[in-house]
Amino acid sequence: MSGLVLKLAPKERVLVNGAVIENGDRRSRLSIVTPDANILRLRDAIHPEEANTPVRRVCYAAQMVLAGEVDAEEDKLPMLRRIEELSQVFTDADSRSALAEATDAVISDNHYRCLKALRALLPREERLMAVRSQ
Repeated sequence: MSGLVLKLAPKERVLVNGAVIENGDRRSRLSIVTPDANILRLRDAIHPEEANTPVRRVCYAAQMVLAGEVDAEEDKLPMLRRIEELSQVFTDADSRSALAEATDAVISDNHYRCLKALRALLPREERLMAVRSQ
């Protein structure tokens, strides 16, 4: 069997194609066999008030597509522009690789992969913001 396997803790919530699903009282394991299902663990989600930095805002935008709140086609060009803006700041090889991955993911309509690539930049962004505030 192929596809995504989700291991959920008791009472953990996950968003699947726009529907919030809450696990029961025991740990469980779900196999998602639909290839293009939009899935987001709510414990990993960035909430609107937390989208207060450039990378977090782009991550939040990708989440909105995954949640079905924003049309992927309508948001494709704005998302690519946001990623391009990030590339003006993140110039090291690892960041460039993550941004290239995010760009490819948006082009291929895989916003989960985009979100995963962008989340790799969050620790770097935190360090940059910390240095800037000193």
